[in-house]
Amino acid sequence: MIEDHPLLRIRKNFPRPTAAQVDVFRGQQTGHVVDALGGHGAVDSRIKPIGGVKPFCGVAVTCNDGPADNLATYASLNVAQPGDVVLSAAGGFTEIAIIGDLLLGMMKNLGVVAYVTDGAVRDIAGIRAVGLPCYAAAVTPNSPARHGPGTIGFPIVCGGVTVGSGDIVIGDEDGVVVVPFARIAETIERLAAVKSAEADLEAKVKGGLKMPHLLQKLIDDGRFKYVD
Repeated sequence: MIEDHPLLRIRKNFPRPTAAQVDVFRGQQTGHVVDALGGHGAVDSRIKPIGGVKPFCGVAVTCNDGPADNLATYASLNVAQPGDVVLSAAGGFTEIAIIGDLLLGMMKNLGVVAYVTDGAVRDIAGIRAVGLPCYAAAVTPNSPARHGPGTIGFPIVCGGVTVGSGDIVIGDEDGVVVVPFARIAETIERLAAVKSAEADLEAKVKGGLKMPHLLQKLIDDGRFKYVD
């Protein structure tokens, strides 16, 4: 007898960053985190805050729904913990909503701190009322099926970025950035240097700086050719 395939594959016991590591990123600007990652790590720029900008920071719980289905996202209620960010991969399909205000409300009741998808969401008025940070690529009233198959806790690609459960995810009005679990310690170390350099340059700009040192050096070294 051929057994039925499971509707979902679920990995609940993935490695998680420490609370202290997550706290380092809380309130940080996404641009600073990207610089600490070497200039990348942000999801597709089409993924925007829905229902108002609400910065967040938390631990990734990944869901692979595929287009037009949300069983994995629905079942993430059985996996997510307080402080988590649920991310849903819909393969970039935006004609069907993956989530609405009621499911977001249940996530909020569980202590989830944000929701991110490369697909669509619906019920904007309700999303505003729930108040959970919600970032998506589109909005549509079309509703999904709940059939599977899908996965929870396994790596996904969301907005062009590979995300693993246990990664740290930060969002603000500039977008959403993913810090891979394996690079958390390295990124924390580099983040301090990025912020120090940024603060130094900001002070110089406020003091009247008109041209950065690097640009002036290129000019002085004759690296530009003027044609008129």
